[in-house]
Amino acid sequence: MSDLQNLPPNGLSYKQAGVDIDAGNALVEAIKPAVRSTRRPGADGEIGGFGGLFDLKAAGFVDPVLVAANDGVGTKLRIAIEAGKHDTIGIDLVAMCVNDLVVQGAEPLFFLDYFATGALDVVQGTAIVEGIAEGCRQAGCALIGGETAEMPGMYHGKDYDLAGFAVGAAERGSLLPRADLMAGDVLVAIASSGVHSNGYSLVRKIVELSGNDWFMDAPFAPGQSLAEALLTPTRIYVKPILSALAAGIGIKALAHITGGGFIDNIPRVLPERLAAHVNLDAVTVPKVFGWLAHAGGLAEHEMLRTFNCGVGMLVAVDAGEAQALVQHLTAAGETAAIVGQLTVRTGEPVTFEGRLSL
Repeated sequence: MSDLQNLPPNGLSYKQAGVDIDAGNALVEAIKPAVRSTRRPGADGEIGGFGGLFDLKAAGFVDPVLVAANDGVGTKLRIAIEAGKHDTIGIDLVAMCVNDLVVQGAEPLFFLDYFATGALDVVQGTAIVEGIAEGCRQAGCALIGGETAEMPGMYHGKDYDLAGFAVGAAERGSLLPRADLMAGDVLVAIASSGVHSNGYSLVRKIVELSGNDWFMDAPFAPGQSLAEALLTPTRIYVKPILSALAAGIGIKALAHITGGGFIDNIPRVLPERLAAHVNLDAVTVPKVFGWLAHAGGLAEHEMLRTFNCGVGMLVAVDAGEAQALVQHLTAAGETAAIVGQLTVRTGEPVTFEGRLSL
C-alpha cells in the first residue's frame, strides 16, 4: 500500500507533525510585557520583527567598541526540567553572558535568546522568558529578540535547551584588562550566590550517588528543597562593577569564575609575567560547596578547578584603592573581601595558601 493512501482525507498539517504555530504566537503575546520591561535608551522596539534594533548614539556612546558573548546554562537545565521549576533559569542564561561582558569593561546593551523544545508549552515558555527578562533588568540590557524553535523528534517530553547572546560596548581605550597590571596589585573577591551555572554534571552525579532527590530538604539549606537550593540563580555583577568603574576606582582586571574555577579562569586575564596568589583562608565558602565536597569525596584541587567555591568575580585593583573598592561594592549590596595579590610569575599562574573552609 502506498504511504499516500494512509494520509488523512484533507492531508497533513504542520500541527499533526508536532509543530503548533498557534502556541508559538500565543507565547509571543504572553511574553511581550516582560520584554517591554527591559527597554532602555537605545532599544525601544517591539519583538516580533525579523531583527532587533539598537541605537548606540541614543545609548550615549561616542566612539564605542562592541563586545559580544554567548553561553548557555549547561546541565543545570536538567534540574529545572525534572523539578518543574523554570522561573529562574533565564536569569542564569543572561548572567553567564553579561558577566563575561563586564569583565572586559563593557556595558551590556542587548540580549537575544534561543529556546528549543520538542513540544511548546506556553506556560513553561512564558516562565523561562520572564526569567530572561528579569536577568536583563538586573543587567540593565534590553531583550530585543530571540528564537523559539519547536522541534519534535529532537527533544523528549518536557526537555528544552537554552542559549543566550549578549552585545555590549565600551568607549575605545577603556577595555579591560589594563596593560598596567603589576606585582602588588590586590585581589578582591566578590561573593557568588552559590554554584551559579557550572559543574552541574558533577553536582547531579553527587546527588545521584548520595541517594537524595530534588524534592527532599537540602542538607545545606534548611527550608528549601534540594532543587530550589541548587537552582539559586547566578549573581549578575554588572551594575556594581560598572558603578565602580565609573567612580574611577582603579580596577585593572576582572575574572568571571565560571567553568574551570580559580585555576583556569584567573590566568585568562593575566600577562605571562604575573601570577595570582590567593589566600583560601580569606574566602567565605557557602555551605553548598562543603556538602558537595563531602558527599562527593572531592579533593580541594578538584573543587578549585570545577566550582567558584564562593567567588563569582575576582577583581585585580591598585593596592591603594583596594579598600575603597571593597567599600564601594559593599555599599552596592555585594559581599567583597581582599583575598590575595598579584606576584611575579615563577611557576604556576595561580598559587594558594591556606585551605578552603569546606
